[in-house]
Amino acid sequence: EMMFRLSRQLLFVFLLLLVVVVVVSARGRKKAAKPECPEIKLKAQWGGKLALGLNYQVRPIRYVIIHHTVTSECASFTQCAEILQSTQTYHQTQLDFFDIGYNFLIGNDGIVYEGTGWGVRGAHTYGYNMNGTGIAFIGNYVNKLPSEAALTACKKLLACGVAQGELAEDYGLIGASQVISTQSPGLTLFNEIQEWPHWLPNP
Repeated sequence: EMMFRLSRQLLFVFLLLLVVVVVVSARGRKKAAKPECPEIKLKAQWGGKLALGLNYQVRPIRYVIIHHTVTSECASFTQCAEILQSTQTYHQTQLDFFDIGYNFLIGNDGIVYEGTGWGVRGAHTYGYNMNGTGIAFIGNYVNKLPSEAALTACKKLLACGVAQGELAEDYGLIGASQVISTQSPGLTLFNEIQEWPHWLPNP
């Protein structure tokens, strides 16, 4: 009887340890699966005006379209904010867009700047505005790449979008020049994104 009790106690201890291992392992997997999101400056923070209208998208979004702005580059918040304000004014007054055309813009300071944001239709890529998120790197990237900080911020934004349910897990990544008549996102940047996960060679 004593051996029987000892066996039961050992079994109980074993099962308890097994439960602890399973719980710790599950927590570890959950923690590891959560991506690090980039710093995002909201429109109000960079001095953007209110949108003149809103068209919401059905999420998760199927496509991500990469652009460049063909403006000056920026490596500080104040520089980027000035370019963003000017771009929004041009898009709203000269192109008759509701807002700045891109969902997000990224400066060489490694900060993501909110355009129309997640879930709101932009005006960046004809045929892909309703089912796509437009991300523009601030500057001209025909002959050079954006900064490493900017590229890293974009990758974090994409991972975050998937984790938050904004982007489909199997979203397709394309350069604007693949689907519309433009040089955007610039040849050097276009070659770079072809090495990224989710790139679609034939959208």
